[in-house]
Amino acid sequence: MNDHDLYPIGDAARRSGLSVSAVRFYADTGLITPTALNEAGHRLYDIQAIARLELVRTLRELDTDLDEIRRLLEGGTTLHDLLTTHLEIVERQERTLRARRAVLRTLIRQGGTTAQADLMHKLVSMTDEERERTIDDFWNDVGQDLDVPEGFVDRLRAMRPVLPADPTAAQLEAWIELGDLVSDPAFREAVRTYLQDTYSAPEARVLATEPFQEFMHESGAPLVEELLAAHRAGHSPRSPRAQQAVTRFMEAATALSGTPLTPEVRDRMADGYRQIPDILRRIAEEEATSERPVYDATHGRYLSLVALINGTATEEGPDSLPYTWIADAMRAASEP
Repeated sequence: MNDHDLYPIGDAARRSGLSVSAVRFYADTGLITPTALNEAGHRLYDIQAIARLELVRTLRELDTDLDEIRRLLEGGTTLHDLLTTHLEIVERQERTLRARRAVLRTLIRQGGTTAQADLMHKLVSMTDEERERTIDDFWNDVGQDLDVPEGFVDRLRAMRPVLPADPTAAQLEAWIELGDLVSDPAFREAVRTYLQDTYSAPEARVLATEPFQEFMHESGAPLVEELLAAHRAGHSPRSPRAQQAVTRFMEAATALSGTPLTPEVRDRMADGYRQIPDILRRIAEEEATSERPVYDATHGRYLSLVALINGTATEEGPDSLPYTWIADAMRAASEP
């Protein structure tokens, strides 16, 4: 193909991937004029004109309107700016389709009604401020006159969903479920009853105190992860790495109550961790037959959905932690 060669409209259409009628239309509207006319008055196109026809075809496939294309070809905009604008449009359309897919999946799974469809559409269309208000309203209602240590509800309130600007379908589905739950008066009352029953008893109130909660969710979290990393790496409970990790964890835990980390305290902690799997099994059995609100259906569900939305969910739930391995490491630390 020579830069100076001229091609009839049929060849120009074939080379640009357009139909003859489309090439003729673009010529009639003045978008891509022919390079020349032959003696019979038939349109001829050179390589530059064919290249512009190819560009028009590409932009039309991206749903670019003709006025935008005309501004580009006349120098009113640059190809980079035009493509950048259309990338933003495509990404916005992609987010919309992802949200619709999440709504449809949830409706199909739940066998939803028209009212539920309207609610789910509102949930995925919320602004960040509206989502914040929804969660605040939930905790204001749950925490009103709740008999738990001061600051406990504020710490629970801080564990809130933050839907990213470009959420996955799974994150949208989790937000739909969470938004539906926190707006449900029955769920609010179930969470409130669970927290009241769990943390109002004198022996359990220490679990809701600021120092213990801070240790669980902030300062103690890296220590637990260090311990789990040693286990995942296949280290023996008696290995130097495991012993260093478990010692740091026990020292920090006992510092909450000002208890010296003696061999006897280490042994008691080891015995406690060794009993946890049986305790969890008993709790699960009791919850399966209980009519009272339970963790997995109330506050636990709230936290798991928040973790999914925030992208912090892990496969290591309470039931999968290596309690026996941790207990062996604690016991070995107390041996001379």
